[in-house]
Amino acid sequence: MTIPAFKEIAASLPNAPGIYKYYQDDQLIYVGKAKNINKRVRSYFNKTLSSYKTVALVNSITKIDFTITSTEQDALFLENSLIKEFQPKYNIDLKDDKTYPWIVIKNEPFPRIFLTRRKLNDQSEYIGPFTSVQNVRELLEFIKYQIPHRSCKLNLSEKEIKKKKYKACLEFHLGNCKAPCVEKQTAADYNNDLQQIRNIIKGNLQSVLQYFKQEMQAHVEKLEFEKAAILKKKIDYLKSYSAKSEVVNFKIKDADIFTLHKEDDVALINYMIIHNGNIVNTHNQVVHLKLEESTGEILQTAIPLLREKFNSNNTEIILAEPLEFVPSGLTITIPLGGDKKKLIQLSEKNSAYHLKEFQKNKRLYLTNDQNGAELLMDLQTDLQLTEFPAHIECFDNSNLQGTNAVSAMVCFKNAMPSKADYRHFNVKTVTGINDFATMKEVVYRRYKRLLEEQRDLPELVIIDGGKGQLSAAYESIVELGLQGQITLIGLAKNVEEIFFIGDQESIKLPYNSNSLTLIRKIRDAVHQFGITHHRNKRSKSAFQSSLDDIKGIGNATKETLLRKFKSVKKIQESSLEDIAKEIGTAKASIVYEKLKQTDQ
Repeated sequence: MTIPAFKEIAASLPNAPGIYKYYQDDQLIYVGKAKNINKRVRSYFNKTLSSYKTVALVNSITKIDFTITSTEQDALFLENSLIKEFQPKYNIDLKDDKTYPWIVIKNEPFPRIFLTRRKLNDQSEYIGPFTSVQNVRELLEFIKYQIPHRSCKLNLSEKEIKKKKYKACLEFHLGNCKAPCVEKQTAADYNNDLQQIRNIIKGNLQSVLQYFKQEMQAHVEKLEFEKAAILKKKIDYLKSYSAKSEVVNFKIKDADIFTLHKEDDVALINYMIIHNGNIVNTHNQVVHLKLEESTGEILQTAIPLLREKFNSNNTEIILAEPLEFVPSGLTITIPLGGDKKKLIQLSEKNSAYHLKEFQKNKRLYLTNDQNGAELLMDLQTDLQLTEFPAHIECFDNSNLQGTNAVSAMVCFKNAMPSKADYRHFNVKTVTGINDFATMKEVVYRRYKRLLEEQRDLPELVIIDGGKGQLSAAYESIVELGLQGQITLIGLAKNVEEIFFIGDQESIKLPYNSNSLTLIRKIRDAVHQFGITHHRNKRSKSAFQSSLDDIKGIGNATKETLLRKFKSVKKIQESSLEDIAKEIGTAKASIVYEKLKQTDQ
């Protein structure tokens, strides 16, 4: 919009709080909020604008609209709503397509607790989301051994339990479940334990410690010293777990911390959620800047969106600098010293580090292969990988009716095939059809070799198979002590579902997504590589079965025959005289008689 055109509408701009909207033709390209709409909009048409991006925005404007609000809070709310709905071209982009994991407490009798990436409208309780899948799995593993609860999928309605058709399973005998299926645990007792599980997930460790101490004392008073000793071990373990977790300060209680670092047209926000003095969740959000937004302007937009995404109800927000608009019901703290200042410094350290890593990866891989870098960045985002997956390996098994079992491994570096690193494995320890044992063997051999040779490990390993083969491969990773150093995923055949270790539900990436396209490319490569080797091995086996068992016939003789006749079948169809012309009468007689027997 030109300056003269703007002057025609300037008089209609109110001196009141609200939001203003810039349009290019009929398309909304920018939404902003202001304490004074008139002053803020006029600032965009200042002749001394130094930002070329802002100049480009102003030159694109063909229409200006505004909405007056009663309060600044309403302006903030309305701006965020419009940004989420319309995603205007010049507003900062906080779009994040990650499927973050939740811990679900299932809406059913004696509820199960497990990790999921799909939040359903099924009246179940969903806690999260969490940014680290690995941390969630470790948390669930810890809970499993501290507070027994069921993991089976049985229908434990009162009616079904009364039928007495269930038996206590191995989990009961291992102490991981109290067997409500056979009425060894009441619903009230199970719900008591469930509340302690909620407390652990939400970081309320002190409540759980107090509960265990009361239970232990009750057993002591009843002279049940063995049960008391078990609880004493749980208390000690929980204290140890609490000490290892990122405890901030129990005096701080609940708060959200946001810090931000900028470089060029990218900013990185570090977000920490604190409950009861513990850092229970952290998230690093990359923001691609459209204008030269200030730190305050970026955080003003990002804070409500991130708090909504991660389901935070904390009422205190700790920042390094104040905001122009303070969201309703929240307290903004700008610490000058003390523990809260240390939290800001910790968050700033994280935001600076992760921005540096993002820019390093971007520069490193964009110089070589821009499309490859973008694919890998998408893959890291979609699968929530902690490491940039520059090095990916994929395994696949191949056999024919239980014979000639082989496995193939392909290697991709920077999203491109690294054929020098492709490997075939002739299975040594497995006979017959056993894909699980085969996968365990070859994964173990591959990474044992890499460790012995002190070579780089891949950031991501794809197992072409479902949960069973993935679990088998993970057994080898555990035996080699590599858990936490390599991320394994299973790719279910045909349906293209992706599984992580410990997940009950799969990830289904959009069919045409960049990430799934890359995974398909890698899977197809390992299929082709494996099939080619398997075909060669079958051919060799067929050749061996016909000629290699003939005594007195060496490799040179076999090569002479095959060079002349091209195949074993044509040798069988040839006369004794024709064979003798190539290798002599004595050897020809041996071959001729042997092949005739085989042909019969």
